[in-house]
Amino acid sequence: MSFLKGDNGCSYTRRRRIGERAVMIDIPGIGWITAKEYGCVAQNISRTLPPMKSIHGQLSNEGIFLYPVKYFGRFDAVSKMTCCAIALALHDAGLVYSEDRKQDMGIVGTNERGSLESNISYFQDYVESGRTLARGNLFLYTLSSSPLAEAAIYFGCQGPVLYLGFQRQDISSLLSCAGHMLCSEGVSGMLAVAADEEEAVCFCMQPKEADPMRRGFGFENIKDIVEKTTNINQVIDRARWLSRS
Repeated sequence: MSFLKGDNGCSYTRRRRIGERAVMIDIPGIGWITAKEYGCVAQNISRTLPPMKSIHGQLSNEGIFLYPVKYFGRFDAVSKMTCCAIALALHDAGLVYSEDRKQDMGIVGTNERGSLESNISYFQDYVESGRTLARGNLFLYTLSSSPLAEAAIYFGCQGPVLYLGFQRQDISSLLSCAGHMLCSEGVSGMLAVAADEEEAVCFCMQPKEADPMRRGFGFENIKDIVEKTTNINQVIDRARWLSRS
């Protein structure tokens, strides 16, 4: 799919001005986590999911986390899943990051329940503390955008960060929004992630011109998959089939 690159919001898909050009979007990497497994689609990686308290160490040992995630143990479940899925997608795409280097990538994310579980945990802590005060680190994750902010800090992303809420899980609209932002915000890439406490999937998106020789997933092909199903197991199975075709 091509978008018209411009500077006037969503209307850039309908207008053409001097200096604007069509941008082809490539998806070079997809990282995923389900109840039992995690992996990378393009590199055909699939491994058994360890307990969440062990996943940071395992992904670090495998070279997927390129340096330690500070305070990972304090993250809520969605923040952990978000960071892990993004790390897997970047690894799948062959993109590197470091603690002392920033990158002009953005992140857009969604899930069905927002930060409901973290809000419940915060309120329970407030009640158990005599209805006077709850722990500040629990309050941080009552915001639905907090997992994306944690990921942006760790991966050094300086592009736009946006949480989208839908009545139902809508990965197709998530990808469309990320595609528009990729073409309008002057960033080198976008990370589109759908993550909750139990499963996650992340799509790494770049302009095709970033690496014309790289074989990635076509934006239209992935969009067609997620328009037919939002079940992450089915999305991954169909994307794997696509990578082999």
